[in-house]
Amino acid sequence: MTEFAEHLRNPIRAKGKKRILTCDGGGILGLMAVEVLGAIETLLRKETGKPDLVLGDWFDMCAGTSTGAMIATCVAYGMPVDEIRKFYTEHGRDMFDKAFLLKRIYYSYDDEPLAKTLKKTFGEATTLGTDRLRTLLMVVTRNATTDSPWPITNNPYAKYNDSSRNDCNLKLPLWKIVRASTAAPTYFPPERVSLGTKEFMFVDGGVTTYNNPALLAFNTVTASPYGINWLASEDKLFIVSLGCGSAAAVSNNFSDSGPNLLNSAINVISGLMNAATAGHDMTCRILGKCLYGEPIDREIWDLVGTTGPAHPKLFTYLRYNPETTREGLDRLDLTNIDPKRVQTLDAIDAIPDIQAVGQAMAKKVKLEHFQGFI
Repeated sequence: MTEFAEHLRNPIRAKGKKRILTCDGGGILGLMAVEVLGAIETLLRKETGKPDLVLGDWFDMCAGTSTGAMIATCVAYGMPVDEIRKFYTEHGRDMFDKAFLLKRIYYSYDDEPLAKTLKKTFGEATTLGTDRLRTLLMVVTRNATTDSPWPITNNPYAKYNDSSRNDCNLKLPLWKIVRASTAAPTYFPPERVSLGTKEFMFVDGGVTTYNNPALLAFNTVTASPYGINWLASEDKLFIVSLGCGSAAAVSNNFSDSGPNLLNSAINVISGLMNAATAGHDMTCRILGKCLYGEPIDREIWDLVGTTGPAHPKLFTYLRYNPETTREGLDRLDLTNIDPKRVQTLDAIDAIPDIQAVGQAMAKKVKLEHFQGFI
């Protein structure tokens, strides 16, 4: 038994339909996901007749990586979308501007701008096991010390959330876990996290294959070792996956003998991350009943209505992720926006354009996507 997160035991075990929200990493581009969340919140308030509904009272689990971890935590914490949007627009420059990197040498790990903002938002003493979190929460981090991805949850049934352990995750400060997931290399210093007698260095969870955490969230709630054991069924499990924009990068900087070593070194990490994000999305669309998603590629398109190895499908799935290429922005009627301005995680000078992309994507949110789960 754990002494923390006890308020989640009955909701986890309650029978009925379960709803999961997942949010990708992407720095300030997370504002795109926030605008889509605003449309979802408005739709649900209207359909349920509850004008004060917050998404933390509708979703049963929130999962996120990097900036998505901040969004997911804010939702699970019970914040309305207007507050989450304000969180980004008011603090975005401090949190994501790479130009401030040199100034950060004057801050301790606990006092640099992002850490201070997170402490103020969630409380310095608030732990992962707090009853302020209204849903299950999963934050994807990367443990640089062990060179492995570390998804951390407030699941009271999880092995490492047992309060009798000296390394119980539920005792960790909530702000520190979110800060650990957002510690993008070259943007932020790594986060030191003490677990029992050991100290680890954590960096951005986006530097794993789980920048899109949708499939990981599905595995967590259905695989028996985690103890959650939700039913995998298209009429029982609903996953809403939010991205921060996608754009294929085309490079012509090759010699006759192919790409040079420097270009390969620079591009290999981003290439692997992008492939993993798209691959997990594709797997979710194949295993799940996909009701909406932008085209993945020209061969398989969007996989809406297609068959796969599971009959019936294992969950119902939505993927809201705008394509931020020239072609993609044109499809969203954003012909005035330069694609390059909305493709980098520290594009703090392009916040109005980023919001415009998110608002255009938000128009794709339809009531029929949520039928059967409202």
